[in-house]
Amino acid sequence: MLIGYARTSTFDQAAGLDAQLRELKRLGCEKIFVEQVSAVGPRAALDATIEFAREGDVLIVTKLDRLARSVKHLWDVLDRLRSKAVGIRIENLGIDTSTATGKLMLSILAGVAEFEREMMLERQREGIAKARAEGRYRGRKPTARNRAVEVLELRAVGYSMNQISGRLGLGKGSVARIIKAATAV
Repeated sequence: MLIGYARTSTFDQAAGLDAQLRELKRLGCEKIFVEQVSAVGPRAALDATIEFAREGDVLIVTKLDRLARSVKHLWDVLDRLRSKAVGIRIENLGIDTSTATGKLMLSILAGVAEFEREMMLERQREGIAKARAEGRYRGRKPTARNRAVEVLELRAVGYSMNQISGRLGLGKGSVARIIKAATAV
């Protein structure tokens, strides 16, 4: 059986996910597992894919970076698949691990991919440091969880709902819901 696995890091990458799904269907995948999570977090669909695979099956991914975040992670995934006698194909690279050449090429390319990711992260850190030095870096937008913590901290020191709303740029209804949810616990 041909099994497909598609992943994007965020929900904003719908076009990339759609392209992966089209390609996996075109290749004849009978079962496709999909997830939208960062490569560094837990990947339940990848685990489910490996669990689902049986001897003689082939797992297909459109690109290497959709499968593994590092060489070590790649070999962990490959070892799990190999223990079940499941092959893997990385479509854009033309790699099939059922051959010795495919295994060699995969390990070389995984090393290059990991190197490129490390270089990209280094460039990103340098860019952030430069922006901070120039006073242009604002950081990530606060998440809903962080906002809730901010609301509750301000409330604990005596701020009114109106003051919290104005200070954090939140609607009064949002502030009220956060406070109500916290007091209901």
